[in-house]
Amino acid sequence: MNRTTLALLAALEALITVAIGIAVTLVPLSVLWATDYGFSVDWLVFWRAAVDIWLLGNGVNLTVALPGAIVAAIGIPEAATPFVVSIAPLAVAGFTVFMGARTGARAAGTRLWPTGVVAALVTFILLTGALALTAQDSAVRPSLWQSFLIPGIVYALGLAIGALRVLWRADAAGQVGDRGLVSRVTDRFDDTALAVMGASLRGGLAVVLALIAVAATLLAVLIVGNFGVITSLYQSSQLGVSGGIMATIAQIGFLGNFVIWVAAWLIGPGFALGAGSSISPVNTLVGPVPALPLLGAVPSGDLPLGFLGLLVPLAVGFLAAALVRPRLVSDLRGGPLASRLALAAVGIGVVSAIVLGLLAWFSGGAVGPGRLVSVGPNPLMIALFAFVEVTLAALIGMASGKSDTAQLDVPSGRSASRVG
Repeated sequence: MNRTTLALLAALEALITVAIGIAVTLVPLSVLWATDYGFSVDWLVFWRAAVDIWLLGNGVNLTVALPGAIVAAIGIPEAATPFVVSIAPLAVAGFTVFMGARTGARAAGTRLWPTGVVAALVTFILLTGALALTAQDSAVRPSLWQSFLIPGIVYALGLAIGALRVLWRADAAGQVGDRGLVSRVTDRFDDTALAVMGASLRGGLAVVLALIAVAATLLAVLIVGNFGVITSLYQSSQLGVSGGIMATIAQIGFLGNFVIWVAAWLIGPGFALGAGSSISPVNTLVGPVPALPLLGAVPSGDLPLGFLGLLVPLAVGFLAAALVRPRLVSDLRGGPLASRLALAAVGIGVVSAIVLGLLAWFSGGAVGPGRLVSVGPNPLMIALFAFVEVTLAALIGMASGKSDTAQLDVPSGRSASRVG
């Protein structure tokens, strides 16, 4: 495959990513335009709404200026002045990362992979910027400079994940000739450092995945347990069939956010549903919240055994360390084992804290004026609590294994080859 063909195919994949992302919301909005409005409203209103949702989901802030009639109807004085909506439905960002990873993986399977990655990224940035220009309106206005920057970062993350995964496997299998990109990076570190960093990365990501899995399960239980409340909120909202479908689609887009919020609850600091509110294992203080049916799953008072949720990050931290310990011990050759195990445990805490803090940051934001400018978890507190809890549990997990006193003071293969 020559350079031009690869660039065109990568650009086409970026175009498909954007097209699908817009169509997911544009199609139901167009159905709503036809069934509920009888084609009487300008279709561009729904086009701009679909673009706004796509950009918001990829991290672009929206500036909203409501008409006076709507401000009077909702009864929020702060809504009289323009306000920012910054909370991103994580399902949209997750789709962008997923599609970027597919494109990056395909490009990395060729010798000219940098060309494909760059072509896809440039195309994606130009398309999102052009879409933002078409969505400018006096009522809702996406940030132009963010439209040209932040969605590209989200897509680039996916490209990097996909490309590095393929390059790593090809390099490990010796399919890249001489030395691949991964080898040129890893050769800068000795075997001990690579073993500790690898254990830290594997353990930290395992903690994050396990915690999210537990949070998703707990959210499902809460939805089932509060199904009556959720149903009554649907009925009281009087959205109609089309409106109910749109509300459900919107809530599906925010399911990832809700899962991260439950994970924040398990870690300890919890999350907020507006300034002055707090939902955590030890304290629940909920003020007026938007009439979003899924929020009916939020407990209205303190849970009697809520503090038991704090055991989850401790348990997953312990298990992650115990699982990565055997391979780490086998990879280490000579030197003080205890200090390296402790360093890996701290590394697991650092990795999990960084990832969970970033997820908490991206899952929250402003959803409206007044007290609704602060919704979601505090990322710094989440990172701090996660680091302390996971590190302590990982230290115990590393220390719980069989004592390995017979450590050979012999360099491993790659180190020995350097000495030779």
